Amino acid sequence: MKFLRSLYDWVLKWSETPYAGYVLFFLALMEASFFPIPPDVLLVAMSISIPDRALFFATLASCGSVIGGALGYLIGLLLWSALADVFFSYVPGFTPELFARVQGYFEQYDFLVIFAAGFSPIPYKVFTIGAGVFEIGFPTFMLASIVSRSARFFLEAWLLKRYGAPMQIFIDRYFNWLAIGFVVLLIVGFVLVGMVK
Repeated sequence: MKFLRSLYDWVLKWSETPYAGYVLFFLALMEASFFPIPPDVLLVAMSISIPDRALFFATLASCGSVIGGALGYLIGLLLWSALADVFFSYVPGFTPELFARVQGYFEQYDFLVIFAAGFSPIPYKVFTIGAGVFEIGFPTFMLASIVSRSARFFLEAWLLKRYGAPMQIFIDRYFNWLAIGFVVLLIVGFVLVGMVK
């Protein structure tokens, strides 16, 4: 928890630098295709620090995430045979069994699966790459990504813009519990992916 608290404080300081927007954009891009840390942490910190720019920050996160999703799609479509072992070995959430299930989800639900993965704590990158591997229609994939990722980040930004100061106090007071809750949400996301058939 001390490490997480230090990281949180560091992110808050980073969010006040002139480069924070670039970092948020690239973090969102990487997380949608291969990186394990979600951009929400930085988006929250930046929106709390500068509430008047929260919706702009949400735009950066949304654009980065959608572009990263397209990158994940291309990884799945063009490079999966060469990179599958790397992802299965080193990226949390990637297993051959999960990919077999993901294929079934896409065959049945298409748009809704991508939307759910984009909006919820379900690991989005598994589905961006899976969409490419299983050759889901790119327009459908992009539409679902744009709608879900924008809805997620703009909802967060709006709440922080509207309740910024009280939200800052709440986060400072309950940081340890929030950190635990965030980790639990990620785990629940992985479990849901494994349980839904």
